Amino acid sequence: MIMERLNQTSSVSEFILLGLSSRPEDQKPLFILFLIIYLVTITGNVLTILAIRSDPQLHTPMYVFLSVLSFTDIWYTTSIVPKMLVDFLSEKKTISYAGCLTQMYFIYVLANIDSFLLVVMAFDRYVAICDPFHYVTIMNHHRCVLLVAISCSLPHLHSLLHILLLNQLTFCNSNVVHHFLCDINPLLKLSCSSIFVNDLTIKTEGLVVLVTPFLCIVFSYVRIFISVLRIPSATGKRKAFSTCGSHLTVVILFYGSIFYVYLQPLSRYTVQDRVATIVYTVLSSMLNPFIYSLRNKDLKRALGKLMARRKS
Repeated sequence: MIMERLNQTSSVSEFILLGLSSRPEDQKPLFILFLIIYLVTITGNVLTILAIRSDPQLHTPMYVFLSVLSFTDIWYTTSIVPKMLVDFLSEKKTISYAGCLTQMYFIYVLANIDSFLLVVMAFDRYVAICDPFHYVTIMNHHRCVLLVAISCSLPHLHSLLHILLLNQLTFCNSNVVHHFLCDINPLLKLSCSSIFVNDLTIKTEGLVVLVTPFLCIVFSYVRIFISVLRIPSATGKRKAFSTCGSHLTVVILFYGSIFYVYLQPLSRYTVQDRVATIVYTVLSSMLNPFIYSLRNKDLKRALGKLMARRKS
């Protein structure tokens, strides 16, 4: 039924992804660069998951959420980079119409799971610092499972809505996508039918889904900073800030690049947006394990024990 709908709404059977560069001499260096990034991303996130699972001391809500984030990042980058690598070495950088919508669906689902998990992790830090005596009660096993389940379920509704609306459009002019992946803005620019409903949905539902998690994180950190400033000792303040520094760094990197891409008019969508997209799709997934491990003594200790066990 979906394929019938695709045939009815579009005379375009495939799209051409221009990628990051159209110059032939850039393709092999870009292939090597992104292959390294992909391998580092997979290795870093797998090691993070294994380190957390192998150390009983890390079986706490904060590290459980981190392991789910790492698992999501593995699939997030896998939904993007392998296709990029194939295109770097191909003369015809095409993707089928159905394949394009499928890629966009999973990119949006996984990106929003990342976003919701960052909110959950901010809430966890808020409870740990602002209400430490009730932390075990509030962040019990049942509530942690519920938070993860909600974070992994709601993004599917958001993604499905935009895919169904996009599938109503007609693409009868150019099929050249000025991007390295299938994203809603460059696809809307190719449509020869009215995009009023799509644009309105992006500015309402899309804006709510994008901005609300960020505002929740900001609210959590405002309360955290107020609580930390009330701590009398400098050592206590430093310890409290150190537990939040890694998460705050990831939040700024992730949301900063997303806001740059999506909080602007469709007419202003340019090549710079492709570079910003790399940050929240590819680089953030690669950097997350390093950001969390470099600033976390417990995780570094667990990684050290894991590597020593592998060597022996």
